[in-house]
Parts: sequence; structure tokens; C-alpha cells
Amino acid sequence: MSNKLSSIINPEELLNIKDSPEVILIDARAGINAEENYQNEHLKNARYVDLNRDLATVENPANGGRHPLPSLQKFSEVLSKVGISPSSHVVIYDDKNGSNAAARFWWMLRAIGHEKVQVLNGGLQAAIQTGFPVSSELETFEPTQKYTVTEWKLTQADIDEVEKARNNEESIVIDVRDKNRFDGLTEPLDLIAGHIPGAINVPFSENLSEDGFYKSADVLAKKYTEITGAKNPENIIVHCGSGVTACHTLLAMDYAGLPIPKLYVGSWSEWSRNNREMATIKTE
Repeated sequence: MSNKLSSIINPEELLNIKDSPEVILIDARAGINAEENYQNEHLKNARYVDLNRDLATVENPANGGRHPLPSLQKFSEVLSKVGISPSSHVVIYDDKNGSNAAARFWWMLRAIGHEKVQVLNGGLQAAIQTGFPVSSELETFEPTQKYTVTEWKLTQADIDEVEKARNNEESIVIDVRDKNRFDGLTEPLDLIAGHIPGAINVPFSENLSEDGFYKSADVLAKKYTEITGAKNPENIIVHCGSGVTACHTLLAMDYAGLPIPKLYVGSWSEWSRNNREMATIKTE
């Protein structure tokens, strides 16, 4: 039996440990008015991280996509700013079942070697329904000393590696965006609708049951084992629009006991801005 901490924590479990001094609760919701919504109501004692400001370095989307990773130095400063130390038990939530930015922050922490990190199953809404106290107060806490960050230890793929992988039978490229975006029927965020030729579509929403909770580890293990076959994890690349919701599927696979595949952070937002071959709907 493994002693490894599950990557998912249920609201009832969080309620039981919420007063532990080791537990650092992080609100990672993103999108329009996210920080204002956090200020209006958040889980009591939760600290806020901003996707664009804290979990990415937003520059030129053609070079790394819309949400490229921040520098290691910047990420170290973010962790210190919100009071996270190497011994912290970090629990992260958002308001979109983990897909907003909670799973992205989970991946980033795991990628620097932080093991005690979990995403709240069902997110903000599930915790409130379970009776977790909420607050609109300003949360005060002490920053920690510098969190030494030396490297991203989880594997990543760059645009050239994706180019090779998409035509290689030994590799698989998984796009987790919803089917309409993959098919090129709609594109709310990037300039061109479509997908990377050779990629397969496995929407991240399929990781969830109808109630918005992750499906069981056994169900997810069966699903992704069937999808990836016997391929080496090094040859499995997962992406989305900008390297955020892809982490939802990486989290699902880790929760299922499978190795974490490579993340293509640049994703469609980078690919579609670099004159690469694209599968799009042809119009007359």
C-alpha cells in the first residue's frame, strides 16, 4: 500500500484538517472578475493566486502560448508571498471543478518536487455545500522565507517535439479541449479554430462525473490505459488551449495511479500562431 498522498482531497476530508497549521488553502479561480469574486466570498483562510500574474508570464502568445510558465525565480517568490514552505500541506481549489487553474498550480508544485499538494474535489461549490465556512474578510498571513526552486522536474514537450510526436506511431498527442473547439466549430480564445493534426480529442470534462467530482481512480485508470495503450509515458503529450486545463487530465492520471505524461504548455495558442500545419474546417 502506497503512502503517497492522493492528488485529490474530498470536501469532508478538508473540513477535518482545516485547522491544521500545516494546511495552506489556495483559491486559484481564474477568468473575468476572479479576484473580485474571491474577495466577495472564499473559503475561510484561503489565499488567492492569480493565473496570469502568479502562475504564468504573459508575453507573446506565439512564443510559449497564452500562459507560459513563470521563471523559477518568480515562482519561488509567489510561493513565499502566499506563505508556502516545503513542509506545507497545500490544498488548491477553483470554481470550475479544478480546470480553472487549481490543477495548473498543483502541476507546478509537483513539478518543483512538492509532494504535499492536493486539489479539492468538486471545488468551491462542493466545499460550501459540505459546510465549509466562507469569508469575505481580508486574509492575513506571514510570507515565508525563500522557497528554493531549482528546476521543473515533471516533463514538458516543446512545439518541435509535438511536431515529431504527432506523426510518430509510438507517440500520442492528447488535446483536452471540448469537442467543438477541437473540431474547429468554435474558438473563444485563440485566433484560429481547429487542432493539431494527428492529435486525439479527450475532453477534460470526461474526467468528471455529472456531479462535478472526479470519477473514481479505477475508472480513470481504465480509461487512460485504454487510450494510451502500452506507450511509454515519455511518448504521451497532453495539451489544451494554453497549458492550463491540460493539467486537469494530468491530475486525473496521477490520481488514477498512472505516470504523469508530458505537458505541452504552449498548446494550441502557441501552435496556431507559428505557421504549423493545422486541422481546420474548410469553408468555401
